Amino acid sequence: MHKKWLCRRLPVVVLAIFIILYVDFQLRAGTNAPHARRSAAVQPRSSRHAQTAADTNPASVPGPRLKLEQVFIAVKTTGRFHRTRLALLLQTWISKTKAQTFIFTDTEDENLRAEGVNLLVTSCHSDHSQQALSCKMSAEYDSFMASDKRWFCHVDDDNYLNPEALLSLLSRFPQDGDVYVGKPSLDKPITAHELMDGNKTREVHFWFATGGAGFCLSRRLAEKMAPWASGSRFELTSAKIRLPDDCTVGFIVEERLGVSMVHSPLFHSHLENLLLIGHRSLPQQVTLSYGMFENKMNTIEVKGSFTKEDDPSRFKSVHCLLFPLTSWCP
Repeated sequence: MHKKWLCRRLPVVVLAIFIILYVDFQLRAGTNAPHARRSAAVQPRSSRHAQTAADTNPASVPGPRLKLEQVFIAVKTTGRFHRTRLALLLQTWISKTKAQTFIFTDTEDENLRAEGVNLLVTSCHSDHSQQALSCKMSAEYDSFMASDKRWFCHVDDDNYLNPEALLSLLSRFPQDGDVYVGKPSLDKPITAHELMDGNKTREVHFWFATGGAGFCLSRRLAEKMAPWASGSRFELTSAKIRLPDDCTVGFIVEERLGVSMVHSPLFHSHLENLLLIGHRSLPQQVTLSYGMFENKMNTIEVKGSFTKEDDPSRFKSVHCLLFPLTSWCP
């Protein structure tokens, strides 16, 4: 009799045990899942020499969106380009960032001052030598450090800067972090020979963001650069590696401070094929450029009401695409 009763009740007991175990498993999984997600979110990024902008997660950065007033935009130019290259920038993107943009040149210009441009006339030479370029970058760095801005961004006078795309990119980074972001002109770290005591040299390798496409530095990182960049030190550091200004920035950041450059595909110089930039992606690009490349005019392909004769750089067309309510846009 006892065996028959046990046989009838055994399936019920087994089913009850199974249900209890299943419910317990689900409860444990539900409790651990958020913990697992949190653990993944704070897991440190694997160490790599070349980081990319995709490594930064916007959702992980708390706080309000970066404002344009928190960015110091430096434009490097020279006197002979005031009426051509610089005039085009003033008509287009600088008209949207006038208070935050500082023009570093080698020639006084009363007409620009009358327009209310932030003109900083340096004592640097007007040529394109290593010394002249490093002299202007030194002036840019010192002027930023004397400001209260959170970010330093450098562009050349043949760059179009999209302020909205710039703020979107910089807002992705921790605002109190060590950030050096731009686009290299080489597909591998540059090799330099640093001058040492006793007329000896040391081979060094590092990435650098080309100044022709533009780059940005966070204030915290810029402050750490001071022993090699403030005052006359920047030009001395440049002379030690016998390379120009943009290379010197990369050398200080990567070789001296051990901070990896963040590679971003949103910066562009005339040394790349600009025709490869899609029309639909233009609003997301941080900088654009134009110029001669392989003996041909190199510009982006953008639809607009301006002909290539009226707008050879295509900057007017880009500006009207981004800011269609501009008074002179068709």
